Amino acid sequence: MLRINYNYIKIIGLVLLVGGLFAFSKYRNSNREVPKPNIEFVGENKLFITDGTVSKLLIQNQQSITGQPKEIIDLNELETALNSDPMIKKAEVFMSVNGALSAEIVQKRPIARVSTNASYYIDDEGSFMPLSSNYTARVPLVVGNVKKNDLSIVYEFAKMVDSDEFLKKHVIEIRQNNDNTLDFKIRKSDFTVHLGTLEQLEKKINNFKAFYQKALKDKILDNYKLVNLKFDKQVICTKI
Repeated sequence: MLRINYNYIKIIGLVLLVGGLFAFSKYRNSNREVPKPNIEFVGENKLFITDGTVSKLLIQNQQSITGQPKEIIDLNELETALNSDPMIKKAEVFMSVNGALSAEIVQKRPIARVSTNASYYIDDEGSFMPLSSNYTARVPLVVGNVKKNDLSIVYEFAKMVDSDEFLKKHVIEIRQNNDNTLDFKIRKSDFTVHLGTLEQLEKKINNFKAFYQKALKDKILDNYKLVNLKFDKQVICTKI
C-alpha cells in the first residue's frame, strides 16, 4: 500500500506559498510608483534655488520621476543632473524601500559679485555661480579687469573679506586693475584703498585696520582720497 507523507506535502506547499508571496511582493514593489519627491535644503534654505527648480531637474526618460515605476529610477543619473546645476554645491538622492525619493541639496554660497561686462557671483570655493532671480546676496561688488576663467586673485581677497569680521562689515567694492593689483572701497568713506598684490596680505590688512581705527578716532577719514597699502611696512595716505 502506498503511504503518503503528509508532512512532506505540507513542506512543499509552504515553500510554494512563501515563494509565491515573495514573487508577488517583488512584482508589486518593482512596479510601485514614485510619489512626489521630498526635497530638503541643507544650510541656508532656498535662498537661490527653489523646490520647483530642483523638481524640474529630477527627470527620468524626459519626464518627471513622480508617478514613474520605482524599478526604473536611476539614482546616480538624478544626482548627476542635480550636481550639474551651477547653483548647487552638492546633491544626494535617496530612495526608501517603499519608493519614497528624497533629495538633499547644499547650495553654493557666494562671497562676491562680479559686475563687469557680465554679472555673476564667485562662490566660497572660487567657482562661477550665476545670479538668482529668487535672492540677491549682500556681498562685495567686484569690478575692473576680471575674467570668468581666472578668478583666483579676486577670490583670494574676497575669501579673506568673508572670513574677517572687520573686512566683511566694511568692504563694499573690490577692483582688479589691469596689472592684477587690487583696490578696494569701504562703507561710508570715499577714499580708495590700494592693496597692491596679495603678498604680505595679512600684514597689509592689519596695517589698514590700525590706520582706520586711528583715523576714525581723530575724525579725519574724510580727509583722504587714497590709502596705499602697497608697502607692507607702512600706510601712505594721499589727502584730498
